[in-house]
Amino acid sequence: MTDRPRFDLLLLHARIATLDPERDAGYGLIEDGALGCIDGRIAWIGRSDDVSPQTREQAARVVDAEQHLLTPGLIDCHTHLVFGGDRADEFEMRLEGADYAAIARAGGGILSSVRATRAASEDDLLAQALPRARDLLADGVTTLEIKSGYGLDLQTERRMLRVARRIGDALGITVRTSFLGLHALPPECADDAEGYVAEVCDRMLPTLAGEGLIDAVDAFCETIGFTPAQVRRLFDQARTLGLPVKLHAEQLSDQGGAALTASFGGLSADHLEYLSEDGVRAMAEAGTVAVLLPGAFYALRETKLPPIESLRAHGVPMAVGSDLNPGTAPMRSLRLAGNMACTLFRLTPLEALRGMTVHAARALGLGDRGLLAVGKRADLAMWNARHPAELSYWIGGRLNHRSYVAGRPV
Repeated sequence: MTDRPRFDLLLLHARIATLDPERDAGYGLIEDGALGCIDGRIAWIGRSDDVSPQTREQAARVVDAEQHLLTPGLIDCHTHLVFGGDRADEFEMRLEGADYAAIARAGGGILSSVRATRAASEDDLLAQALPRARDLLADGVTTLEIKSGYGLDLQTERRMLRVARRIGDALGITVRTSFLGLHALPPECADDAEGYVAEVCDRMLPTLAGEGLIDAVDAFCETIGFTPAQVRRLFDQARTLGLPVKLHAEQLSDQGGAALTASFGGLSADHLEYLSEDGVRAMAEAGTVAVLLPGAFYALRETKLPPIESLRAHGVPMAVGSDLNPGTAPMRSLRLAGNMACTLFRLTPLEALRGMTVHAARALGLGDRGLLAVGKRADLAMWNARHPAELSYWIGGRLNHRSYVAGRPV
C-alpha cells in the first residue's frame, strides 16, 4: 500500500469477513487481511502484504490478529434488558401447561415485571441490568437496543430509559432506546384502556422525548396487547415528534401490525410468526426490517414459523435479536439467537450473521456500522474461529477473543 495517514489502530493477519456487498454477495472474505482505523472509523482495509513497514511503524497501535476471524461487531437490535426481578416461576408454570395468555390474564407476565420494576430504584435497576449487558458484550455485541415498557407510568418509564442511557455510558457502547409505553395495561388502568393510551400519547411520549430519552417508539400490537387503532394513535404522535417507529407485530395472531408499521415507514416489525403475505409485501415496499426473535419462539414452545421463504422472495431484510427479557426470552447471548435462527427458522449462517450486523444496524436506523468498509465505524469483533459459519454453528461457549468499539478495545 502507499503511505497512509498514521493509524490509531492497525490490525494485521486477520481473516476478515467484511460483509461488504461490493466485495461479493457472501461474507466478503479477505484472507490474511489488515484493517486500519483513524478517529474511530475504518480508514483502510485490504491484505496484510500491502501494508508497508513505514505504515506499521507509524501506527499508534499494531495488533497481530494471528489469523483470528474478524467481523463487524454484533448488534442486538431488540432487548428488554432493564427490568426488576425475574420470572423463573412462570417458566415453571409454562412447563406445567399454562400458556402465555393464561399467565397474563392471571396477573403474571408483563405485569409481574412491572411490579418489580416500579419497586426498584434507578441504581438498583442499573446494578441488575449491567451483568446482562456485559454478557451480551462478552459474546461480541458492540451496539444494543434497550426498550422501556416495564414501568407503564411516567416516573418508572423515565427511570428505565435513564438506566439504558447509563449502560451505554458505563460500558462505552452505543445504546439505542425504544419507548414501549404501550406494552401492557397497568393495573390501575385495567378498565380504562383508552385513558391509558391517551396518557402515553399525550403526556408520557412528549415528556420523555423532550428529555432526550427516546430514540424510537415501539408498541405491542396483539389481542392481549393494543389494537391497531391504538397503535396508530401512538405512531401519529411519534411522527409529530419526529421519532421513528417499530412494532411487536404478529407474534400470537395477525393484527395487521406489520403493514401498519410499514405505512409509517417503520424501522422494523418484530416477531412476525403470523405475518401475512400482504404484510410481507408492505414491509418490502417500505424497506421495513423483519426482526426475527427465535428465543421467544423457543421459550414459548411455539410451532408456527415466521414466513421465511416469503420474506426472502420479497427481499425483506431479516435481522436477528436476542429479545432478552424476563418472561419469554431470558437469553443472554445474541450468538445463541443466531444459532436458533438457523436451526429453528432455517436461516443460513450467512443470513444469521448479516441479521446480527448489517440488517440489525438498519433496524436501529444506524447506517454507520454493521459491515467493514472504509468510512464505517470501527466496531469490530475478533473470534476464536476460522470461518464465519462457526458463529452460529457452535452452541454456547466463549468464542469472542476481543472486541473494539470505535477502534477502542472493549
